[in-house]
Amino acid sequence: MTIQFIYAAILGYLCGSVPFGLLLTRAAGLGDIRAIGSGNIGATNVLRTGNRWIAAATLILDAGKAALPILIARYYWGEEAARIAAIGAFLGHCFPVWLGFKGGKGVSVMIGSLLALSWPVGLIFCAVWLIIAFSQKMSSLAALTAAATAPIFAFALADEWLAGTVALLAVVLFYQHRENIVRLMNRTEPKIGSEKKPQ
Repeated sequence: MTIQFIYAAILGYLCGSVPFGLLLTRAAGLGDIRAIGSGNIGATNVLRTGNRWIAAATLILDAGKAALPILIARYYWGEEAARIAAIGAFLGHCFPVWLGFKGGKGVSVMIGSLLALSWPVGLIFCAVWLIIAFSQKMSSLAALTAAATAPIFAFALADEWLAGTVALLAVVLFYQHRENIVRLMNRTEPKIGSEKKPQ
C-alpha cells in the first residue's frame, strides 16, 4: 500500500466520521439523537424527531461527507485512491472513533459514495431505494435491496474493481442493518410513517 492510499483512507475516515445527525439535532434543540428511536445518528432516525428539514440536511451532509474525500482523492491520487477513500468514509460513518465506534447504518453515505464513484450507479441505487420504499413502505428493505443490487450495476456499468468496492460497502451496510433483517424475517419491521414521533 502506497502512502497515497493511506492518505486517502485517513481522509475518508475523518470526513465520514463527522456525526452530522448528532450535531444538527443538538444545534436545533432536539436533544441527543442517540436517545431517540433506534439510537442511530443517520437521517432515518433524525426523521423520528419530527423535523424533516433537519433529517434532509443530515442526509445531504452525510452524502456529501462521503463524496468530498472521494473527489479529493481522485484529483490528487487517482481512481484507486478514490475507492479507498470511499471505504474509509463508509467505515468512519458506521464506526466513528469519537462516538465509541457506534455510528450510522450507511445509506446516505453509500449514496454519496456511489454518486462520486460512478453517478449512474448512484442514481440507480436511489431509484431502487425509492421504488421499494414507496411500494413496500419499509426504509430498511429499500436500503438492503438497493445495496444488494448495486454491485451488479457497478460491474455492468463500470468494472470489477468498482463492483468489489461497492460489494464491500454493501456487506457493511447489511451488518449495520442486522437487527432490521431479523425484524423483516419476523415480519415485525415497522413501516415508514408508522412510528410515533417523540412527544
